[in-house]
Amino acid sequence: MSKILYVKANPKEDQLSFSARVANDFIAAYKEANTGDEIEVLDLYDTNLPLIDRDVLNAWGKLAAGQEVTATEGAKVSRLVELVDQFLSADKIVFSAPMWNFGYPPLMKAYLDSLCVAGKTFKYTENGPVGLAGDKSVALIEARGGIYSEGPAMEVEHTESFFKTIMGFIGINNVQTVLVEGVAVDPSKAEEIVSEASSKAKELAKQF
Repeated sequence: MSKILYVKANPKEDQLSFSARVANDFIAAYKEANTGDEIEVLDLYDTNLPLIDRDVLNAWGKLAAGQEVTATEGAKVSRLVELVDQFLSADKIVFSAPMWNFGYPPLMKAYLDSLCVAGKTFKYTENGPVGLAGDKSVALIEARGGIYSEGPAMEVEHTESFFKTIMGFIGINNVQTVLVEGVAVDPSKAEEIVSEASSKAKELAKQF
């Protein structure tokens, strides 16, 4: 039995989110093909996700020096540890997220930041950083209003490429992507685009 972590990064209701709709089809197809697997959902807009702020940085410095942290600092750092442990305990991870203003929603970026922890998900060596997150399969389902996978806008695509860089940094190279792309270019074709993306997602789910 495998454990799947599904990470959602859109504050909209699922029916209003292109990425969530396609991801839900992916999850449904995966459940049908893998009835014994456990699926855990992490909604980044409905959970305690500490930012790496002054409290967290102060706490890390104090802990490294063997000093006592405040209650607020300790709570934030403990929650960040929980999030990393949750990620590491999963065999497979599915992300759904939109592209906003050429990047991800702020809580998606915050979550990816929280995964980069020296000594847990990567380590520094004389030959450079080495990922420690293990051999996991990751699927990214990403919605975009425009077309960024080809054409003149490719040079301002900073989402999928950033995501794969982070995953590679922590040692995960098996990343597969389903794009729901161009939904705002011609809104009359949005449902057609979603349908095509859902078909791709369902096929990916069967062998994920």
